[in-house]
Amino acid sequence: MKTQLNFKIEKFAYLSPEGVLDADFDRSHIQQAQVVAAYKTMVLGRLFDTKCIALQRTGQLGTYPSILGQEAIGVAIGQHIHADDVFVPYYRDLLAQYLRGVSLCESLLYWGGDERGNAYAQCPHDFPNCVPIATQLCHAAGAAIAIKVRGEHRAVVVSCGEGATSKGDFLETLNLAGAWHIPLVMVVNNNQWAISTPRSQQSAAETIAQKAIAAGIRGVQVDGNDYFALSHVLQQALDTAWHAKGPTLIEAVSYRLSDHTTADDAKRYRKQADLEQAW
Repeated sequence: MKTQLNFKIEKFAYLSPEGVLDADFDRSHIQQAQVVAAYKTMVLGRLFDTKCIALQRTGQLGTYPSILGQEAIGVAIGQHIHADDVFVPYYRDLLAQYLRGVSLCESLLYWGGDERGNAYAQCPHDFPNCVPIATQLCHAAGAAIAIKVRGEHRAVVVSCGEGATSKGDFLETLNLAGAWHIPLVMVVNNNQWAISTPRSQQSAAETIAQKAIAAGIRGVQVDGNDYFALSHVLQQALDTAWHAKGPTLIEAVSYRLSDHTTADDAKRYRKQADLEQAW
């Protein structure tokens, strides 16, 4: 027997749990103003998130999915995607949408049950929130195919939770992305929970990123709470897509500090000790 091929998955993390930036990190690509803006947006997102939950609890808003503990992912996407790119979000992408130009008023309209919240004034080419699991991935592939056929220098960024990677839509999109070499960046928010199903029961794969290997595309893992690592990985993936060099799968490892949505009670299936450790 001989080894036919070897594969590897890169993991990017520059910020320690104590908030210390790795001395080897190349800071030349990130400006101070960009970092300050990212931090302000994350704080705004957390405050707005708290307000939305309060509105739902008092009957003034519909079911709402919190972004608590996952703010960095949305901010990094929103800051690096170009204005003429296409963003295909799932329901936990408040901050990416906000930086794309979706107003907080439009977000409140949507989660309040008013479809006018989907008619984005500033980014009309972006797709609306996708609540069904994984279906947005196929739609994103279709948009990326259209961009390639037209010969446009644009990219499509699509996001999902790690639960979506257990669906056929995800695997079909991966396969097509690799076979057709489309300008697609797939960002998986691996927040460890698909409603009440833990990551350990969703897949035997050691990483989500390695699912890209079978499709013949690049798959990377990144600390989803590390803004600097996220920025680095997203910039690489978008540059690849913009220059027609193919798709990328990014697994951003985070943790869902909240309930799945305001219709959920995570205390019924999650240990308090695990939540405290994540905090």
